[in-house]
Amino acid sequence: MADIPSLKQALAVSPDNVPLLLMLGEAYLEQFSLDDAKSSYEAVLRVDPVNPHARVQLVQILNLEGRSSEAILRLEQICGEHPNFAPAWLLRARLALNENRAREAREHYERAVALDASLKNEDLLRRIRQGGGQRIAEEPREPSPQRNGDRQAGAYYDPEFEEDDFEDDPFGDGDIDIEFDQKPDVDFDRVGGMEAVKEDIRMKILYPLENRELFEAYGKRAGGGVLLYGPPGCGKTLISRATAGEIHAKFLSVGLHQILDMWIGKSEEKLHEIFEMARRHAPAVLFFDEVDALAADRKDMRTSAGRTLINQFLAELDSESSKNDGVLVLGATNAPWHLDSAFLRPGRFDRLIFVPPPDEPARDQIIRIMAEGKPVAGLDPAGLARKVKDFSGADIKAVFDQAVEGALSEAMKSGKIVPVTQKQLLKSAAKVKPSTRKWFESARNYALYANQSGFYDDVLHYLGIGK
Repeated sequence: MADIPSLKQALAVSPDNVPLLLMLGEAYLEQFSLDDAKSSYEAVLRVDPVNPHARVQLVQILNLEGRSSEAILRLEQICGEHPNFAPAWLLRARLALNENRAREAREHYERAVALDASLKNEDLLRRIRQGGGQRIAEEPREPSPQRNGDRQAGAYYDPEFEEDDFEDDPFGDGDIDIEFDQKPDVDFDRVGGMEAVKEDIRMKILYPLENRELFEAYGKRAGGGVLLYGPPGCGKTLISRATAGEIHAKFLSVGLHQILDMWIGKSEEKLHEIFEMARRHAPAVLFFDEVDALAADRKDMRTSAGRTLINQFLAELDSESSKNDGVLVLGATNAPWHLDSAFLRPGRFDRLIFVPPPDEPARDQIIRIMAEGKPVAGLDPAGLARKVKDFSGADIKAVFDQAVEGALSEAMKSGKIVPVTQKQLLKSAAKVKPSTRKWFESARNYALYANQSGFYDDVLHYLGIGK
């Protein structure tokens, strides 16, 4: 592994040295320091915006963070722009194999090796063969026969996969095997702080649903689409669930795995059925986390079938073509600038709500909640809250986790319960770096230079930057 301190010393002398930045990113990846690795590769792209090495490694980081769908979409773009860059095809083979698409993985692997023979990987090839029954991947897809009436005639299937592989497929009979949470167990009273966000949600979401006739008199409709955006770990998912609990609506959190399908046209069919379920059960809240992976900019997918799924999503949201009265569609994203601009037009995600890091009273309340049920002594929530400025809820949890680990280590030695002290928590807080700052570094640039429509005015206001 490359020596990180030496690389950082060299970069202090030559900060725009792309090979050094790539080596540093690789060194951080080997240590699984994803945030540091990401910073190194982003620094490469500031110098060389189209550098395929850095872009592929950022895709790898997305995949390691569990954002595989977004990783695949970004990788398709790289392969389209750099068709002779072999490492991109090799990573694409790995991601396809992870998605159980052995035929596609074999095609990508063979293309990578044809471009660069040094990339041969017998272990990967063996896994591909095992995943695909060791069949050759060149045969074309063919129309599927009718199998007990469970697939449409003329639909396409991959012969690499057998019927038995999908015995437990919850969508095999055309029904969506997911259920609404009839009574969400959280409302605004159980969400610490976020008062400005709550009031914004009340005005844009709750009041129109509770006073439908009054709002309709002013031309305001109930339901529609709302996009929650902000730094990761600041409670976008929690506030979405609380919104449903506040209006006593049914809540459904939709994951990408419940939409994406290997059969051509089935992903669009599933998405449509999910919206139809919500319409039948109105008032209802549909929540799409990391919606930027499902609503990515279509310019990034020149040849991808994902474009048709995006078009379907737009059609379901469009108030002119779909009856979504009483259906609230909430999307959450850390990167609203990656969404296709069509999603931000009226009738779709036309209302944006910025979810900032918790303020001091909210941090105080989060700390009290974190301390519940733990052996804590001498806790001063207000004092600790002042020391964790800019921390997200997830960052505060990391502070507690580190302090608890230290106390647990002492308890294991003594055989007695050792309480977590204020001093230990402050010591942990000094070690944990607020993850929100990196997000604001990116958001600030978009808010200043790509804010013609005023979407990111709340970010500027939060940062104290006047327009």
